[in-house]
Amino acid sequence: MKKFIVIGLILGGMSIASSCGKEYTCTCLDASGNQTTETHKGSDAVDACNDATTLIPIKTCVPA
Repeated sequence: MKKFIVIGLILGGMSIASSCGKEYTCTCLDASGNQTTETHKGSDAVDACNDATTLIPIKTCVPA
């Protein structure tokens, strides 16, 4: 019985870890007015686009 519990916990942990890396599409606007579409990973779309914005501070990204 302990083996089934351990296997269940391992599989549950793997599914939680894989969901944190989901990719979301962001529409980004840079300082010169160029609009691009980029894909970034995050826990949700807003988090992913915020991470994209912090990589280059003069760029603003929002969920597409």
